[in-house]
Amino acid sequence: MRVSDSDRAHVRQLLENAVGQGLLTLDEFGERFDAVLTARTRGDLRAVLADLPHSHPPAVTPGGDEPVRGRMSTITRRGQWTVPPQLRLNTRMCDTTLDFTNATLQSPTVVLDIDDYFSSTELILPDGATADLNGVDMLAGSATLKVPYGPRSPQLHLVARGRVRFGSVTARYSYGRVWRRIFG
Repeated sequence: MRVSDSDRAHVRQLLENAVGQGLLTLDEFGERFDAVLTARTRGDLRAVLADLPHSHPPAVTPGGDEPVRGRMSTITRRGQWTVPPQLRLNTRMCDTTLDFTNATLQSPTVVLDIDDYFSSTELILPDGATADLNGVDMLAGSATLKVPYGPRSPQLHLVARGRVRFGSVTARYSYGRVWRRIFG
């Protein structure tokens, strides 16, 4: 099974804990972390953790109860990815892009719960999709809706809610749609 960024982050955390407990040297951590960054499958991640006690790769894929989490990084979901009916985003000082244009939706309504500090979140929606950003509480930030609010689209209606502190959330169509409108 293919691994995601949050799977890699979970294994990185397990490796950091192993260093803190004296199970790995910093050199071993560096070698294993390089392997985590290039891992493509869960088998690759299991190999990195095989000799460590109580270390298991994550069993939950992002989008279930596990949030998409990031700290001082870039998070991107593009292309073919499966979007659950409810998605949690937990970020600190991140640049996040969630592109729904080629995603597989499990429901025509997607609820995005955001918990964010000092980040920018860009939500790219397919043609005809609608969004609602009214549930996002802002503190020294901005929420920009560049797609229709309603009536609800049968294709995708994205409902964002949660808290954004010192950041921004933007829901828009892809730039390709804008160019098609300009040039016919």
